[in-house]
Amino acid sequence: QVQLVESGGGLVQPGGSLTLSCAASGFTFSNYRMRWYRQAPGKERELVATISNFGSIKNYVDSVKGRFTISRDNAKNTVYLQMNSLKFEDTAVYYCSVLITPRGDYWGQGTRVTVSL
Repeated sequence: QVQLVESGGGLVQPGGSLTLSCAASGFTFSNYRMRWYRQAPGKERELVATISNFGSIKNYVDSVKGRFTISRDNAKNTVYLQMNSLKFEDTAVYYCSVLITPRGDYWGQGTRVTVSL
């Protein structure tokens, strides 16, 4: 079955960096666009970044452009989110996701990122 396992979250000070990883299994990873979402306390889930199946097309929400970088390693079935210059408002649970048509959306369990002094 499809599994997505995020890791790499933690506590970081403003201006710091973290790299999130999402290990995928149960599907042909290189066939699918991958997505990172986040959900801050009391807010709706927000699409943060997407990457095409071979990594040539990347898109970001405006609030993270220039600070976050999405990448993937198809040999390792892993997608990454490099987060630099972190801000308080980046505090959230971060999820990776894949849409496998026609089965639907799949989500990991999330990894928590807390930006605090």
